[in-house]
Amino acid sequence: MEVANAANRATHDVFNQATPLEPINHFTADLALQESIAREGGSWGTDRLIELGALAGLPEQREHCWRAEHNLPRLTTHDRFGNRIDQVELDPSWHHLLREGIEHECHSLAWREPMSGAHVVRVGLFQLWSQTNGGVMCPISMTHAVIPPLRNHAPEIAAEWEDRLTMPDYDNGAIAGMAMTEKQGGSDVRANTTQAVPVGGDEYELTGHKWFCSYPPCDVFLVLAQAPGGLTCFFVERGEGMEFQRLKDKLGSRSLPSSEVEFRAARARIVGEEGRGVATIIQMVNHTRLDCMIGSAAAMRRGVLEATHHARGRKAFGALLIDQPAMQNVLADLAIESEAATTALYRVARAFDEGDDSLRRFATAVMKYWICKRAAGHAGEALECFGGNGYAEDSGMPLLYRDAPLMSIWEGSGNVAALDVLRAMAKEPEGLPAFLAECELGRGADKRFDAHLDSLGVRLAGLASGETEADLIDAQFGARRIVEDLGVAFQASLLLRNAPDYVADAFCAGRLGGGGRAYGTLPSGVDARAILDRVIAA
Repeated sequence: MEVANAANRATHDVFNQATPLEPINHFTADLALQESIAREGGSWGTDRLIELGALAGLPEQREHCWRAEHNLPRLTTHDRFGNRIDQVELDPSWHHLLREGIEHECHSLAWREPMSGAHVVRVGLFQLWSQTNGGVMCPISMTHAVIPPLRNHAPEIAAEWEDRLTMPDYDNGAIAGMAMTEKQGGSDVRANTTQAVPVGGDEYELTGHKWFCSYPPCDVFLVLAQAPGGLTCFFVERGEGMEFQRLKDKLGSRSLPSSEVEFRAARARIVGEEGRGVATIIQMVNHTRLDCMIGSAAAMRRGVLEATHHARGRKAFGALLIDQPAMQNVLADLAIESEAATTALYRVARAFDEGDDSLRRFATAVMKYWICKRAAGHAGEALECFGGNGYAEDSGMPLLYRDAPLMSIWEGSGNVAALDVLRAMAKEPEGLPAFLAECELGRGADKRFDAHLDSLGVRLAGLASGETEADLIDAQFGARRIVEDLGVAFQASLLLRNAPDYVADAFCAGRLGGGGRAYGTLPSGVDARAILDRVIAA
């Protein structure tokens, strides 16, 4: 009997499982991130990046994320007497995660310390904290991005609100949101029907319904509405006349309360000029698009980090997964995708720092499409590295998988982003040459890359020469392919110039050398072991 009991107990001994990933410093463990920060001018922020990387990698952050994702936000529209209150109840863990992001200046560093490399360092902070929970980064992103349109188009409002919006103080600062889309228009914001009626000076009253309004607890919002002169941008303080109808039941980012809102003669102040709403709010969108890239790059990093750590501690068929050739191919492929995203992200961030508007505008449009589009497949493959364990919520991988598509949808889904690149080619003639000049810096380092550039140049020349309606239709039909090839060229050029040879070679082999269609199809000859040794720095 004792022998039988001992045998039964032995079946419940835990072995052949990876140890917990945390604690880990997400900055010092990430070589690609460290190198990108240094290369693009952010070395002065290393100490604060190390500090936040260590904080983000504590076990308690995973626990806070779990609670925030499973104790969902709840909207209470009225108090017990029937008075309108529109209050959102959030788990304390949400407030913890958002507080740390705000108090570590993920929303404000570039505005509070506008020195060389400030955007690069702010992107680093944002990427590190994104690995704790993606939902809390939405209000952080919007609060960061609201500053440029206010500074440029509403200096009186900026003077009144900027100190609070950039304050690294969760209790006394302010948070900004946006309300652009309507159910009848979606990304076609010019189809909006919310009406803005002038009431004197720069004040209007807004009446209408917004299909998506992110984070109702925001203090202020930028809103698009139809004024007498056309679609216009407005600044609205949360309060009377702004009624939240319901919270969205979303696929992912479930910790974030996204809502529908009804405006009932809500007071608003104009930002910019009547009829210039899109041109005004695009200054906010350009910054939030950069943050979409950060979110996707952070998700890729988290996915390959989790998968590689698991493979280091799990055996199958007599060997660790990390030593199995097939798994090495998958993990190495995930790793080079993550590094390519990170490397490109920080080059774009430097363009923001340098005021290089031609490159910044065009590269943001291209790379927002490409990096964000790659994230969902990356998350699925990283999850699969865990086998059935990855399909269980406890692993954290289903959360990563559910959240992955969002960045490709937010601020212009795939078609909108790709068509925006075509529009930029036609309307902003300096953008494409600046982008291609950056790509050309890698010429001569790899024959596959040179051939890709040559082919791309021919196709772009043909695209530019099209003049008929049929030419326009063909260009739109193939827009994604053109943007994809531009994105890969940008990443390859940067890796060829900056990454270890074995990383650049693997990227060119897998993305330009006729590789397979799924992750894990790198050709033979790639130094997978060297790539994997780079994933988690000692």
